[in-house]
Amino acid sequence: MPPRLARLAAFGAYGACAAFVALFAAVAFISRHTTTGGMMPVLSVVTWISLGIVVLALVAVHVILARQLAALADGKPRPV
Repeated sequence: MPPRLARLAAFGAYGACAAFVALFAAVAFISRHTTTGGMMPVLSVVTWISLGIVVLALVAVHVILARQLAALADGKPRPV
């Protein structure tokens, strides 16, 4: 993979992390309990925890991939 393309893919992976966090924040905002409606407080917390685990896993995988792509763009050897 050309270094320029690897660096661009690394930035894309970091951008995906930001998108995952923004999506989680949007879902958390929508599912919060308000005085005029919304979800029950217990269901809101369960939703936040379950989605938080998925988002953390996705962010972790994308950060690892971005670091590998950045190392590839810098010309460092890949471990086998």
